[in-house]
Amino acid sequence: MKKLVLLIVIAIGCNGFAQKVKDSILSKKLGKYRELSVSLPPSYNKESKKTYPLLFLLDGDYLFDPFQGAISYGNYWDDLPEVIIVGLNQNKDNERFDDCTFDEATGLPEGKGEDFFEFIGGELIPYIQTKFRTSNFKIIAGHDLTAGFMNLFLYKDNPLFNAYISLSPELPLEMETRVAERLATFKQNMFYYQSSGDGDLKKMRAKIAVLDENIKAANSSTLNYKYDDFKGASHYSLVLYSIPNALYQFFASYQPISMSEYQEKIVKMESGYADYLKNKYEVLEKALGIKMNIRINDFKAIEAAILKNKAYGEFEQLAQLSHKMYPKTMLGDYHMAMYYENTGDIKNAVKYYQNAFQLQPIGELTKDMMLAKADELRVQIKKK
Repeated sequence: MKKLVLLIVIAIGCNGFAQKVKDSILSKKLGKYRELSVSLPPSYNKESKKTYPLLFLLDGDYLFDPFQGAISYGNYWDDLPEVIIVGLNQNKDNERFDDCTFDEATGLPEGKGEDFFEFIGGELIPYIQTKFRTSNFKIIAGHDLTAGFMNLFLYKDNPLFNAYISLSPELPLEMETRVAERLATFKQNMFYYQSSGDGDLKKMRAKIAVLDENIKAANSSTLNYKYDDFKGASHYSLVLYSIPNALYQFFASYQPISMSEYQEKIVKMESGYADYLKNKYEVLEKALGIKMNIRINDFKAIEAAILKNKAYGEFEQLAQLSHKMYPKTMLGDYHMAMYYENTGDIKNAVKYYQNAFQLQPIGELTKDMMLAKADELRVQIKKK
């Protein structure tokens, strides 16, 4: 974990993700301009029809850079997707304290806090969605005071956000009960992460622990939940420990097939390898709104499992999937050739290797490789 935190810090200083740019919005509700920090993905201008998850940060003054660094590092290794990051700056004139004004008797926002709540839902998020190509998957994050405040969006019947990153939250009256109750009612998939540390502020830790117990007791089937209690972490250092954990939790379905996933799940299956691959990306699209072609390395992992378990008939299904994903490449014909070669139909295997030779190379598949495979099998035919 310490190594990952260090890498995030390095990424903040020299990241290739995107530059932070300034923006602002005039709020009629608040009667003034509010400053924003925005980061758009590298592919944003190249892929004009692509939409991206939104990561919205309260306390954007100091949370923006560590979140951007984590996203940049994770995306470099294709573990995290590209996202649009928008941070709301709240440090000017102690705005965060006015923004997060609660009624102590009800635990609900009042006065400037109520105005701020309506500003986010009625002005700021619509502004972001109009100006930038955001998908339906929206994450909100906050720290202590703002982490508690962001939970208010869960009180609505149709929450504005799908995912919540709560960093050492300062929980108002009864929020440790209300949040758990609300999370248990949603029929759609929801994501919730919270964290604390043994060096955190004591007044917060007790309520955070109760909220954790209440969420776990609710045992919601639609909730993706994680709580981290870091040893040796202070109220401030826990932020750097939490950010990668939260992002990797939320985007677990995005990550390519790992060695552990291959060894512990895929290779132990008796059948259904192609379906496993197809379902993996369907879950990604359904849960996170991210639609993408199946990675070539994920195809390779499934190929390896089929060969290891001698489930050669599944190459037909895999070929259908690869033809759909990469219709102009040799991948589909290569998988059909693998099917025929391993089921003993050498003539048809030669035919498909020759067909593949005429199509576009992809990944490690080359024209020379297809030609060599066809020639190798012709020798076998002649020997017979």
